[in-house]
Amino acid sequence: MIEYIHLFPVADMASAFWQSTLPGKLIVLILFVGSAAAWTIMWTKGQQLRNASAATQRFLKTFRDASNPLGISVRQGSFTHTPLEVIYQEGCRAVELECQSEGGGDLSDARLNMHQLETIRAVVDRTLADEVLLLEDQMGLLATAVSAAPFLGLLGTVWGVMDAFSGMAMAGNAALSAVAPGISGALLTTIIGLIVALPSMIGYNLLSAEIRRISVQMDNFAQEFVSGVQKTYVVEAE
Repeated sequence: MIEYIHLFPVADMASAFWQSTLPGKLIVLILFVGSAAAWTIMWTKGQQLRNASAATQRFLKTFRDASNPLGISVRQGSFTHTPLEVIYQEGCRAVELECQSEGGGDLSDARLNMHQLETIRAVVDRTLADEVLLLEDQMGLLATAVSAAPFLGLLGTVWGVMDAFSGMAMAGNAALSAVAPGISGALLTTIIGLIVALPSMIGYNLLSAEIRRISVQMDNFAQEFVSGVQKTYVVEAE
């Protein structure tokens, strides 16, 4: 004889949903919307960081192979996914502006002083900070899903249990069968809250680690670029 086996508690969860109160149903729907938003952010941000990481490796190799720190400015189209390209282009533009302010037309003959180098460094650092903010875009929403989903589920559970015991008191029936459906529906919100929070927490930690890694590469590149400009164009004061 084949017994009825619950391979997945989908039917039980659906039954618990319909037995829950209106606030419980609303909280479950909010959690489902939050889950969809969290997965969308994790997918799009993961794709962005994956492309940025691959392009960053190619860009760093090309930059370090060049003899001149401004030597790859014409090849910017190959590195559109890496924030290093933006930092590099802004740094090159700052070098060109400082050279033009000294009346220099050809960069190969241009010479800069330490004050101009600090101006270039400020432009590079400011662009780096802007790019870090872009990398961290929408991570706050993902962190909100991680922290808020369990508490929202707990709110639905407490609310549902309170309603179940209130209904039992009004009916004057203390039997467990009288409150079991309501409590089952109430506990559903906690389950859904944890289902939303756990993948979001894992995704947030993985994405944050990748953002930190790329940010360190950006910071190292900024210092490397400014150092290259200093060696190539800056004349030390005697």
